[in-house]
Amino acid sequence: MPDAPVTSRRPYLLRAMHEWITDNSQTPHIVVDAGVEGVRVPVQHVKDGRIILNISLSAAQGLSLGNEALSFRARFGGVSQDIVVPIAAIVGIYARESGQGMIFGDNDGPVGTTEPPTPSPPASPPPGGPRKSHLKVVK
Repeated sequence: MPDAPVTSRRPYLLRAMHEWITDNSQTPHIVVDAGVEGVRVPVQHVKDGRIILNISLSAAQGLSLGNEALSFRARFGGVSQDIVVPIAAIVGIYARESGQGMIFGDNDGPVGTTEPPTPSPPASPPPGGPRKSHLKVVK
């Protein structure tokens, strides 16, 4: 039986972190790579190719954290806008108050798309046998 493709961990981790941050009465923010295809954000707020978005339940109206994209409606400069962010464009999520959160790496995509690391051979013992430890027992 062939292996079925495995979905990305990123949307699940994003939802879990959003819930954890919210449950701890903090404000979840995401960092978005605005250069990824499909990102719809107010370009005037993009700096160095990235934008930080408040995705708290009070700021992000109709927040949807799907497996393919995050979407919501928010106000920027008094103007209501629809925001769409493909999950792959989300660089990280963190709590504004504490800075605690998670940065996503390239390997947070579909699981099983890369080969597992090859184990390195065991190191050979040093010549003359094993060394005596420099540590002392303290009582």
